Amino acid sequence: MWLATRYKTILTNLFQSTRSLQIAICILQFAICNLPTSGGVCQAAEPHDPTTWFVKNADSLLELYRHLHQHPELSLREKETSARMAQELRDIGVKVTTDVGGHGVVGVLENGPGKVLMLRADMDALPVAEQTGLPYASKVRTQDDRGATVGVMHACGHDVHMTNLVGTARYLAAHRDKWSGTVLLLFQPAEETGGGAENMLNDGLLARFPRPDFAVALHVSPDSPVGQLGYRGGSAMANVDSVDIVIKGRGGHGASPETTIDPIVIAAKLILDLQTIVSREVKPIHPAVVTVGSIHGGTKHNVISDECRLQLTLRSLTPEVRKQLQDAVRRKALAAAESAGAPEPTIEVSDGTPALYNDPKLTERVAATLKRFLGDDKVVAVDPIMGGEDFGRYGLAGIPICMFRLGAVSQKRLDESAAKNVPPPSLHSPVWYPDVAEALAVGVPAMATVAMDLLPPQR
Repeated sequence: MWLATRYKTILTNLFQSTRSLQIAICILQFAICNLPTSGGVCQAAEPHDPTTWFVKNADSLLELYRHLHQHPELSLREKETSARMAQELRDIGVKVTTDVGGHGVVGVLENGPGKVLMLRADMDALPVAEQTGLPYASKVRTQDDRGATVGVMHACGHDVHMTNLVGTARYLAAHRDKWSGTVLLLFQPAEETGGGAENMLNDGLLARFPRPDFAVALHVSPDSPVGQLGYRGGSAMANVDSVDIVIKGRGGHGASPETTIDPIVIAAKLILDLQTIVSREVKPIHPAVVTVGSIHGGTKHNVISDECRLQLTLRSLTPEVRKQLQDAVRRKALAAAESAGAPEPTIEVSDGTPALYNDPKLTERVAATLKRFLGDDKVVAVDPIMGGEDFGRYGLAGIPICMFRLGAVSQKRLDESAAKNVPPPSLHSPVWYPDVAEALAVGVPAMATVAMDLLPPQR
């Protein structure tokens, strides 16, 4: 019974948390069919079905996932991750080009006439010290661009994305009779900084390789149960802008504030003023976020500093609101300084990522495919979120795109959070982790099924 026991956890979690019978039954059938007493023969499960294939190949994919999770690399430093992805593709006969737009990897899997489908995964990790307590938790420490020592963690699920794409590539390479055309396998660097897609496009992605007719990707969802997939046509993720503001003052002794211009007081006033942009200037029906994520000023209790630094993130769904937020932040920062008689502050906007707009027609087709694969009740329409994703740049380059969401946390864990009246850990949290075996058991077959639907065999 050793093989059946191996998949007991996957089967139990999927069945209890999602009632996804199609996947649960396939896993159970495969385990039973491979018992020593059965002779390894079973007519109930199709041996070339993507779900059955995943169960047979789960061990090697989970080993790859654990390796990626234990060896994360920051944005623009994905050298070893890139090399591993390139080798994974070469091992299954894919033509590989490396160092595209930095450490980007492009694999071309050709299989006769047909359209070109791009499948994309991101490779970079975050400067987050992992606190999950997992036996394979990342212990990586490195210096960031400022010279500070930071922990490094795949806190946004990019290790799941890469493993899922490798699994999909392996399946498609081994089942060429089920599809026809060309698959462009894209492993992208620097998604977290918002520049990776742009770098690859600027390095001739669409000129050097077959131009995609459509592009598909997935992203883990930290608050959706394993066994559930989410889709959203149109605006699905936000414009993201980073803003750095340096409030300038005149330093001096804390006991003589009248001789100074206190930049920390100006910054405090500005932080409160910034909150009125969304509440009083943006139309309530237009989603927008202004968050001050960092404030640094001063060195000692009794010293008024010369400056105070603020770091903001701005989120919106439309170009008009994006500009409105930037203009309002600049206006309020200048006004706060002027009201205190302070010098003009410096205001820099950077790391811009455009909103992700899923092509409605392609998204409906992908959703229909996923519903046939998993069931109508497990593929759900979801609301836009204010997170950012530079996958949207491929859409702006003229490629119809669709990114769908992969449930990545067991229903049991979600229920435990609800019972404590606290939200489940979000992405970018040091304690977030996926129930990876169960998530991949849905993600790999789902992505493979979508690919085969978009690239049907030529008759």
